[in-house]
Amino acid sequence: MASDAATPLQKIQIQREDTTFDAYVVGKENAPGIVVLQEWWGVDYEIKNHAIHISQLGGGYRALIPDLYRGKVALDVAEAQHLMEGLDWQGAVKDIQASVKWLKSNGSPKVGVTGYCMGGALSIASGVLVPEVDGVVAFYGTPSSELADPSKAKAPIQAHFGEHDNFVGFSDVTAAKSLEEKLKSSGVPYELHIYPGCTHAFMNTSPEALKRKKGMGLTGENQEAVDLAWSRFSAWMGRFLGSA
Repeated sequence: MASDAATPLQKIQIQREDTTFDAYVVGKENAPGIVVLQEWWGVDYEIKNHAIHISQLGGGYRALIPDLYRGKVALDVAEAQHLMEGLDWQGAVKDIQASVKWLKSNGSPKVGVTGYCMGGALSIASGVLVPEVDGVVAFYGTPSSELADPSKAKAPIQAHFGEHDNFVGFSDVTAAKSLEEKLKSSGVPYELHIYPGCTHAFMNTSPEALKRKKGMGLTGENQEAVDLAWSRFSAWMGRFLGSA
């Protein structure tokens, strides 16, 4: 295993069918596992920050980021849009399933999935399509109806959205309310939280992320909302995955 000098993340390889992909792992072995899914940017500093933070919550988790873009990272919105549109979403769900299985076969008794933006949509999809998932926390993203129907969710799902998110049909309040109706009919335990005054990507708080968000017109930093969302995340994953 190679470790990045600047972070405690270890790079591993995961086998899926006849292909292999890189993933990054952090946290203590034999702790409950959480697969952490990237935004449309790719596996960049911000998703790594989230994984490191998650690994230290509660009694500790083993967090794993699968590289869904196979090494590509976008530097601007147009590139990110292009990469996300080019993603094989069904293939990404298979990557997630392989990641969940890797954690379970490497000491994690239970495994959850979380994700942000594109990863939020995929984390909900995994709660529908990947039977090995024990709990989901999704941030500002909903899957297309072609990919997954949340009313058929098998895993408990907690979802977080910003009141002023303007990604229409994907993570705006209307999309959030539509998701809530579907989760209600699924019969699984669920929670859906809408944060007043918050925009898309409100969980991203590093200096680099704030600069990037400002360039996209996303402002309205709210540390209280971020702290509240993390505490809800921690309670949900603790409830369905247990703690280390």
